[in-house]
Amino acid sequence: INDIIMPVIGLLLGKVDFSNLFINLSAGSYATLAEAKKAGAAALRYGLFVNALIDFLIIALVIFLVLIKFLGRFMKKEEAPAAPATKECPACLEPVPLKATRCKHCTSQL
Repeated sequence: INDIIMPVIGLLLGKVDFSNLFINLSAGSYATLAEAKKAGAAALRYGLFVNALIDFLIIALVIFLVLIKFLGRFMKKEEAPAAPATKECPACLEPVPLKATRCKHCTSQL
């Protein structure tokens, strides 16, 4: 993520390198985070937090999508029971089509 995706996101957002974003908490002025570290200045490194947050969200999204795909394989879709095409004749107990008005076996009225 840090070597492939983050540079693309930084480029899309105007060539921003998130890892160098910081707020200087000391009296001096420093152009980069490396200079502030070298001088031992107190700095709030919020760029590293942004990097970690984006890394977490990308990894969480990938794990979520993989988990959904994995669980989808094992979840069986319940099929609705098919409507019966026949009914039982009350006289002879033989199956008769639903729309029939007379039993074809015993000729009784349905």
